[in-house]
Amino acid sequence: MDKVPMTRQGLDSLEEEFKRLRNEERPAVIRAIAAAREHGDLSENAEYHAARERQSFIEGRLAELEDVISRADVIDVSKLSGSVVRFGATVMVADEDTDEKITYQIVGTHEADLDQGRLSVTSPLARAMIGKTVGDSVEVNTPRGPRGYEICDVQFM
Repeated sequence: MDKVPMTRQGLDSLEEEFKRLRNEERPAVIRAIAAAREHGDLSENAEYHAARERQSFIEGRLAELEDVISRADVIDVSKLSGSVVRFGATVMVADEDTDEKITYQIVGTHEADLDQGRLSVTSPLARAMIGKTVGDSVEVNTPRGPRGYEICDVQFM
């Protein structure tokens, strides 16, 4: 089995979701199924079918989370340093066309969230930046065509 790299914050978030699903969501959906069964004919009972569908989603997500958590390889970003972009780095890049500056932290696939500036290590931009230093330029193919970025700053927090 392959290890899944992630930050401590990412693992904590996944463990929190797992506990919430197991301890709150699963029992709630079981109660909803029991209540829907009491309404009679299950073949035409929309509440029952919705609850069963929700139960299926919860069980699938629990299995996925359990697998990822068991294979987690936590990388302590606070112990990393240097000027080379690698997993865990917080990187400020400037769009070479617009000079707009954006900051991303390179994290594991399961903790990526662009709205929070957390970029998956497997994304095209992160793969292009890995191994580069401040002042280097990278080119990434995007749906809107090729984009160039200059690495302005690399930090490990």
